[in-house]
Amino acid sequence: MRNPKHIVITGASSGLGAALALEYAAGGVRLSLHGRNGERLAQVAAQARHLGAEVATHSGDVGDKDDMAAWIAARDTVHEIDLVIANAGISGGTSRQRESAEQVEAIFAANVGGVFHTVQPALACMMGRRRGQIAIISSLAGFRGFAGAPAYCASKAAVRVYGEGLRGEMMRHNIEVNVVCPGFIKTPMTDVNRFCMPMIMSPEQAARIIRRGLERDRAHIAFPFMLYAAVRLLAALPQGLMDFIGTRMPKK
Repeated sequence: MRNPKHIVITGASSGLGAALALEYAAGGVRLSLHGRNGERLAQVAAQARHLGAEVATHSGDVGDKDDMAAWIAARDTVHEIDLVIANAGISGGTSRQRESAEQVEAIFAANVGGVFHTVQPALACMMGRRRGQIAIISSLAGFRGFAGAPAYCASKAAVRVYGEGLRGEMMRHNIEVNVVCPGFIKTPMTDVNRFCMPMIMSPEQAARIIRRGLERDRAHIAFPFMLYAAVRLLAALPQGLMDFIGTRMPKK
């Protein structure tokens, strides 16, 4: 969709979500920003207002189904939502130990449940008027299970496949659905990694790529291309070979 006028972004208090908010911020644009950290969210909102946007914020947990549904419905009442970017998510990994049950549950609650709790109420608003766009932020990690972060990979694979199926289903309702699969982006989430992250890019660069892809209604917005190609190659390898490679990969 070109020139959306009302954009909802979750996970907007830092990283990619904040960069997307500032990428879209301009005169005549209304931003509805959601994040867990109210103080950081207010700072992003102030920057977006300085760029001319009208901004409303909501601090909460995307895992709270009822709160998300009420907030999105309220924002749509103020002004019809054109674009929703379901970006909120958390990371995790095995480091030198296995993932705990609590860590796995938290990752799925935010990365999968949070997407559902954002997308479903937005679709309820958009389907009646047969117009809108949904962007689901997955990851290149969602194309293959990697030993260093099994729950994170699985959560991103789940929302990738969900978005792919939803795209076909929503076409008859004239609603665009796009799946975004970035590689490494320099954010607080990747700052804790202690291994080489090839082709890492700034959140601002990633936000520009995502915006261009959404304007063109690309089914998959996967980048950078060379890392995407490498991940797809790994996804095609036999599991036995991946087991061997996985034991030698760095732990997240």
